[in-house]
Amino acid sequence: MRASKSQKSNGGRQSAAVVILAVLCLFVLLVCAGTGSVFISAKEALAILVYQLTGRGDVSEIDPSTISILWAIRLPRVAAAFLSGGALSLSGAVMQTILQNPLASSYTLGVSSGASLGAALVIVSGATIPVLGNLLLPAAGFAFGLLTIFAVIVISSRISTSLQSHTVILMGMAVSLFVNAMLTLVSSFAGDKAQQLILWQMGSFSGMRWYHAGILFPICIVGLAVLTARAGELDILSFGDENALSLGVNVRRAKLLALAFASLLTGAAVCFTGTIGFVDLIAPHAVRRIFGSSNKKVLPLSFLAGGAFMALCDMISRTILSPRELPVGAVTALVGTPFFIWLYVKSGKRGG
Repeated sequence: MRASKSQKSNGGRQSAAVVILAVLCLFVLLVCAGTGSVFISAKEALAILVYQLTGRGDVSEIDPSTISILWAIRLPRVAAAFLSGGALSLSGAVMQTILQNPLASSYTLGVSSGASLGAALVIVSGATIPVLGNLLLPAAGFAFGLLTIFAVIVISSRISTSLQSHTVILMGMAVSLFVNAMLTLVSSFAGDKAQQLILWQMGSFSGMRWYHAGILFPICIVGLAVLTARAGELDILSFGDENALSLGVNVRRAKLLALAFASLLTGAAVCFTGTIGFVDLIAPHAVRRIFGSSNKKVLPLSFLAGGAFMALCDMISRTILSPRELPVGAVTALVGTPFFIWLYVKSGKRGG
């Protein structure tokens, strides 16, 4: 009876925390959208958003230029930042689960570097494919990100047929260094596009429009839906390959499927914004500490937390030295590097 009451109490607290996090995310998005050279209050931002989406409400007292700034410039940028951060965080949560390592992420496994290389080749070459149109960049990012993780898996399987976590992570870092060297080589032949490519590699949401968010949104929704549906299988994988096999899980297939979707999410995010690290490391770990390790909660909440964190970092990058703009990757690194070191030291102490 006491255990039942305790479980209900914990469940109630977690449900309340989920609601609070969702409300907090909405508040963060409104604040980020309203902050800039022209301040727009959260109340005005919400009124404009409701009016634009539903046609209801009264915005007659709001300056038309304010409505235009919010709807055409601020909100698309905030939406793209939120979706990119959510995609990267969700990808990191999946990789940390299947590799049973809190240091695993699309950044450390080379997926981000591979996706960046694919997008860089498209930018430098000026290649176009009419059938794909605006989807060419995310397609290139996904393809090269997937090729990178596939190379990591192939090399790792030669060393460990069961794809042990430490082997995959070590090979991921090695392949990432190689891909980054290729990216540097591509940049050296970029000519007049070199500066643009260098700035892009540091990460920025400048120039984001609704069509960028429109491409990211379905990819995020599909990835979140598929991975959340397989949350139980991911929970089993987190207990180790042998336990998963004993429970009837096809470990190799499950890992490949999860890594493919993680690569899709990373590729879609990176191709528009450049390489932005540490979001996929910070958000999932913070969510697990607060809400526990069940992937049914961790995956969607990591998406929300990562999105809110990215939106905040983007707001800081465009306002702290206004009118100059910092690369958002620099802001996330300033927060993420100390966190990464702390996490590594902590995990090292646990390992003895």
